[in-house]
Amino acid sequence: MALLEILEFPDPRLRTRAEPVTRFDAELVRLVDDMFETMYAAPGIGLAASQVNVHQRLLVMDVSGDRSDPMVFANPEIIARDGIGLMEEGCLSVPGIFDEVERAQRVTVRAQDRHGITFERELTELAAVCLQHEMDHLDGKLFVDYLSSLKRDRIRRKLEKDRRARTERHDAKVPVGAARV
Repeated sequence: MALLEILEFPDPRLRTRAEPVTRFDAELVRLVDDMFETMYAAPGIGLAASQVNVHQRLLVMDVSGDRSDPMVFANPEIIARDGIGLMEEGCLSVPGIFDEVERAQRVTVRAQDRHGITFERELTELAAVCLQHEMDHLDGKLFVDYLSSLKRDRIRRKLEKDRRARTERHDAKVPVGAARV
C-alpha cells in the first residue's frame, strides 16, 4: 500500500467531474487500499478518488472512530433523502478549515463495492453527511462552495499563504547546491 498525495483547494483538478468506474480489477482494489491508508494517515473519515487526482466515481469512508467500519462506494447514487440538518464539516483538501453545511440527515445510497457487486445501504447522521460530502467531490464540488464567496476567498488566501510558508520552510532546510527532487 502507498500514501497518495491529497490535492488541496484551490487546485483546479478538484473541480474535475469523475467518470464512472468500469473496471473492477486488482488495480482498483489496490487504489481502494491506498485510499484507505491515505485517509487514515491524514487523518480523516472519508476520501474521494478525485482528491487523490484519480477521476473515477469512487470513495471510501469509515466514521467508526476505531477503523472498524471501512466502506467502499463505487459509482454511488443517492436514491432517497430525508431530513435536513446543519453539521460542521472539514475536508482533507481544505486543511484546518471547518464550517457548518446543510445536508440530508438520512440517505439511501446505491453503489458497487470494490468487486463491482451492487448494494444499497441506508446511512444516517455523520455517515450520511460524509457520503454526501465525498459525492460532491466526485462532481467537482467542495464544501466551501456552500459558503459565501467572501468566506471562500478568505479560505483560499489563507491556504495559499500556508502553502507558501511550508514551501519557504522546506527550501530553508535544503542545503545550498543540494538536488531537489
